[in-house]
Parts: sequence; C-alpha cells; structure tokens
Amino acid sequence: MVVPTRCFFTKGVGVHKDRLASFELALRKAGIEKYNLVYVSSIFPPNCKQIPAEEGLRQLSPGEITYVVMAKNETNEPHRLISAAIGLAMPKEPNEYGYLSEHHAFGETAEISGEYAEDLAATMLATTLGIEFDPDRAWQEREQIYKASGRIIHTTHICQTAEGDMTGRWTTVIAGAVFI
Repeated sequence: MVVPTRCFFTKGVGVHKDRLASFELALRKAGIEKYNLVYVSSIFPPNCKQIPAEEGLRQLSPGEITYVVMAKNETNEPHRLISAAIGLAMPKEPNEYGYLSEHHAFGETAEISGEYAEDLAATMLATTLGIEFDPDRAWQEREQIYKASGRIIHTTHICQTAEGDMTGRWTTVIAGAVFI
C-alpha cells in the first residue's frame, strides 16, 4: 500500500513548434521532467503534509515513479489565453482525506481559473462531509459557509496561464500536485 505523506505544488509553461516538446518544456519549468509521472485521481491523503516545491524536488530521484494530480492545457492559436489549475480543500481533522481538483480552460484569467479549481475541490469535500450549501451561490459565499462549518479549514489553488505564441507554436501550461 502506498499512501503519500508529503505533497508539493508546481506549475510551468512551455513553447515549442512541436506539441510534445512544448509539454516537455512546461514539465522542465515546473521541475518535474526527470520523473516517470503517474496521473492519479484527486484525493489528498490523510495526514499528508504540504511542503515547498524546492524541498519536494530534493526528495525525488531521476527516473522515480512519481504520483501527480495534473491539469494541462495547450494551444497553437496565437494569443489564445489558456489556463491549468489545481485546487485543494483540506478538512479540519488531519486523519481525514481532502480533495484536489483539476481545471483547464480557455479565456480565463489565473484568478478565475484558480478560484474555480479551489471551489470545485471545496465543493467535493463539503458534500462528503455533509455540509449543506446552495451550489448556485457564488464561490465567496460558499467558501464562508464551508469555513464557518468548522470542518473545512484550508482551501487554496495553484494556476498557470499563458497566451498562445504569436507565431503559432504550441504553448502548454501545467499545474500539478506532486506526491512523495
């Protein structure tokens, strides 16, 4: 059984004439190109500690199988705004699991895309905790309800945005939660 005990967040953008090379450059910018990434679903493990990316990267070895929740978006349309975001919602009790969410969009700023991902993670956690809320209310209103319940103590997000390269080269954005 593998249950990660640490997690860090990272992001990156890459631009290249080839789609795959653009993705590779985004991974390099994020610092995670050296690892064999295995995409996993969106559960933040109980008792998992968030650590700075620099600390997490020092704990990994090239070629290591590395679990990641990743959001990715790409375009070769000049000036098209793209985003990739990861949202996190953590419960008050450290021995309970939290949620991560992936969001990737076109035409959204980093603030809008990031808050959407954060809202999605918090909503998923709230439903598992039995917190009642109106899903049609604005995120800021629901965020207050979630935190006032005393059962969700922390929400956050990481987001990478970019405009498509003006010459039509591939532009890729990624955001990830990397588990150790």
